[in-house]
Amino acid sequence: MMNSEQNWNKPLPTASKTLVIIFLVLAFLGFLDAAYLTAFHYRDFTIPCPITGQCETVLISKYATVGPIPVALFGALYYLTLLILAIVYLDTENLKALRLATLLTWAGLITSLVLIWLQLFVIHAICIYCMGSATASILLWILGLQIRRELRA
Repeated sequence: MMNSEQNWNKPLPTASKTLVIIFLVLAFLGFLDAAYLTAFHYRDFTIPCPITGQCETVLISKYATVGPIPVALFGALYYLTLLILAIVYLDTENLKALRLATLLTWAGLITSLVLIWLQLFVIHAICIYCMGSATASILLWILGLQIRRELRA
């Protein structure tokens, strides 16, 4: 019988590599979204806001920055890190990179839930781009759980 450490070191089946590719695509889309919001902050242009019309309310609120740094920049760095780790795994099959990426999705999930709560109950406005990022983050967390489950199987 294999111990749990040996299970973590065996390669992923082909179907699971498909999950990693989906993970990579979601990380890329999250990065594009967060980079767009970061550009909004630094270029100070009016952002089009389909559906809710409340994006600017959220993006200029006191919760949109940590000191002088926009929250979106933290998001862009988060998604970029996941993207790089997924690429490293696909290129080298380094399971440590994949394990780290799936572990980091917990931080993205918690952050996204807090930011959704702020939009709904404190700011009373919804930014469609922020919700898109939160959706990507939640889907990455779900994929991360599935990938970790398959690594243990």
